[in-house]
Amino acid sequence: MARAFIFVLDSFGVGGAADAAEFGDEGANTFAHIANACRANLANRPGLRSGRLNVPHMVSLGLGKAAQTSTGYEFETPPSPVLASAFFGAAQEVSSGKDTPSGHWEIAALPQHFGWGRFPDTIPAFPDALTSAMILQGQVPGILGNCHADGMAIIQQFGAQHILTGKPICYTSVDSVLQIAAHEEHFGLERLYDFCVLVRRLCDPLKIGRVIARPFSGDHPKNFRRTSNRRDYAVTPPEPTLLDRVTQAQGQVLAIGKIGDIFAHRGITRLRKAAGNMAMFDQALEAMDEAQDNDLVFANFVDFDTEYGHRRDPTGYAAALEAFDRRLPEALARLKSGDLFLLTADHGNDPTWHGTDHTREQIPIMGLAPGLAGGHVGLRSSFADIGETVAEHLGLAPGKYGNSFYTQIGGHA
Repeated sequence: MARAFIFVLDSFGVGGAADAAEFGDEGANTFAHIANACRANLANRPGLRSGRLNVPHMVSLGLGKAAQTSTGYEFETPPSPVLASAFFGAAQEVSSGKDTPSGHWEIAALPQHFGWGRFPDTIPAFPDALTSAMILQGQVPGILGNCHADGMAIIQQFGAQHILTGKPICYTSVDSVLQIAAHEEHFGLERLYDFCVLVRRLCDPLKIGRVIARPFSGDHPKNFRRTSNRRDYAVTPPEPTLLDRVTQAQGQVLAIGKIGDIFAHRGITRLRKAAGNMAMFDQALEAMDEAQDNDLVFANFVDFDTEYGHRRDPTGYAAALEAFDRRLPEALARLKSGDLFLLTADHGNDPTWHGTDHTREQIPIMGLAPGLAGGHVGLRSSFADIGETVAEHLGLAPGKYGNSFYTQIGGHA
């Protein structure tokens, strides 16, 4: 049996990107700085956790070795031997952004070779022609925001005015994104989705990577809360990805979380969604139980990024990593001989860094291949090496980008 499982810890970078300075991120290291903050007992949410970062199961899959490979960082942890069939390393991104689609597409063996469009950090941020078209074609009385902003902060700032006027809250960041927040009841969830579909079409000529629906609930700034009904409207990948190759070979792609949105729902057999990392983990376990020969389970755990990275909360991030690590044995227990299980990330989001945006970092490669030798796969020159390794494991022909490390861990074509 040959099955593959890719779990993406959204934003869990390990620093060391060769081009980090070009993005203003030289020295950023999500993993190292979280671990260092724990060791120094720095806590911006007192009482949530304290003491050294405790992730023994990820360490047993090679997390510490992956960090060493990337930057030489030595993770201080109690002795926890790496499992015999574990493999580990790190990878550098070749795509031109540090955004979610670029990272995931490249993991799926399709580096992004064109430049994304972005909106300037000005007020207004959006071109007048785009704003006018959004208002006219979307049949809304206007828009609020029109600036770079943190998602919850702008909802708290404009939420009451949005409810009163019916104007959607539109904002962006340094990423190639246009986000639209609206109240689920006062504005309407389906109306928000329809508006985002329109804006997606209007943003296509500008090469904006994602339009994101950000529904919220509540009746006062103190209790406004984003709901779990987020929806991403992404640009369609310009070439086949690993997902397309799996389904074209009659395998199934079981997607968890926002994977479907990231790939514009192409190459997806079945999609599962849930609110929160732990509920997402439940869905991933169910997909593992369903997976058959030649299938791929591809899961994204977004809370690391949205709840802790962007909000610059190293203590909360640490607690989320520990909660994820405690559940890893449930996934590992489901592995059979011939399976390939891989943990990685799509970019960094160092919670100790300045600003609130992603950070350009290398990503960890760590995983388990029961029945194979495992071992060190080194520093890979592209995330695409991950996708090509999975492709070779599943018996697919090599793609155009990336180099498989399957033989390095004892696999064979």
